[in-house]
Amino acid sequence: MNTNQKSDTAYRIKAIFTGSIGNLVEWYDWYAYAAFALYFAPVFFPKGNPTAQLLDTAAIFAVGFLMRPIGGWLFGSIADKNGRKVSMTLSVLLMSFGSLMIAVAPTYATAGILSPIILLLARLIQGLSVGGEYGTSATYLSEISTRDKRGFYSSFQYVTLIGGQLTALGIQLLLQKVFLTAEQLHEWGWRIPFAIGSALSLFALVIRQHMQETFTPEKENKKRGSVLILLQEHPRAVMTVVGLTMGGTLAFYTYTTYMQKFLVNTVHLTKERSTMLTFLLMLVYACLQPLFGMLSDRIGRKPLLLGFGILGTLLTVPILTAISHASSEWAAFFLIFCALIIVTGYTSINAVVKAEMFPAEIRALGVGLPYALTVALFGGTAEYIALYFKNIGHESMYYWYVTGCIFISLIVYAVVRDTKHTSFMDKEQ
Repeated sequence: MNTNQKSDTAYRIKAIFTGSIGNLVEWYDWYAYAAFALYFAPVFFPKGNPTAQLLDTAAIFAVGFLMRPIGGWLFGSIADKNGRKVSMTLSVLLMSFGSLMIAVAPTYATAGILSPIILLLARLIQGLSVGGEYGTSATYLSEISTRDKRGFYSSFQYVTLIGGQLTALGIQLLLQKVFLTAEQLHEWGWRIPFAIGSALSLFALVIRQHMQETFTPEKENKKRGSVLILLQEHPRAVMTVVGLTMGGTLAFYTYTTYMQKFLVNTVHLTKERSTMLTFLLMLVYACLQPLFGMLSDRIGRKPLLLGFGILGTLLTVPILTAISHASSEWAAFFLIFCALIIVTGYTSINAVVKAEMFPAEIRALGVGLPYALTVALFGGTAEYIALYFKNIGHESMYYWYVTGCIFISLIVYAVVRDTKHTSFMDKEQ
């Protein structure tokens, strides 16, 4: 390898780190809320106050189904109109502010109804931020890569997404088992992860101040970041993003976020064992992403998507049924691991596939907005639909629901062209 190649490789590795570290921090802040909700919920939402309970419901609704698509639209437009660096810097700054608000928020006993209102506002800010992070970071990681390593580099988006979940889970385990008692966690210890998240976000902000820009917008180009132009000129690509995401995001949330509860409620593992099993699985799952991303650079994106679609359609019901009847936690581990290998066919390359479908002046918006809408409709509701079927005594119906959504995505995978060979980025580069 000559000096220029070494210099170019070092430049790209630095850029990937710069783009990825902010993504990890954003997703850490996002998952910290879910991980520590058990401890701080009574502080903000006392059972005896119906108004506070309603605010709790409103927060879940607003963040899951409203703020992420708005974030995808807002920050996608900013990225296409002003450059990726501006958008990614603003999104991580917003996340830092939201986490700091939670860390210092007054309790209900101190501030009354103002307390849950502050928490609601902080969570809305976080939802706006994380909703805008995906499209822009997916675009950035794809654009910073060379043609022959685009799948590999962009796969680090899900490495850091999973890494954020692992970090939140790891801090929770440390606070639970090493540093604090359960009483301390309930009283004030739950503020620590949000203070850490705010500090990490500021660290990521400083790093992103020095990131390399991948797109310099032409000021006279009226197509930059326009939703109207996106829908008029790229309707097929927008619908393809929805179809690509539908089955993949549902499978991802089923085998990651929901699986921890599934292991407790259905497999009847203890919460501690379920948490540890989930942690180990997520660690292995993160390591799979760049391997599959590298594979896509060799054989194309479409074979991986088809592999996920076919195996997901055929094996989702058998795997989930087998997990529900697992005789040991290691049997459950093996089955979930097999499922995650299948899902990696989608998660490892979904960012680059979407980014390759749009021209630069509309790319961040084209990737972020339809993705955020689809995740809100299918990924964000996965847990609630699963628990609904369980509550009415027909848990297996959820398995078929996941299968049906993956099958719809499979149809899209079958008809869409392989973006590795038709990428807009190749023309631009």
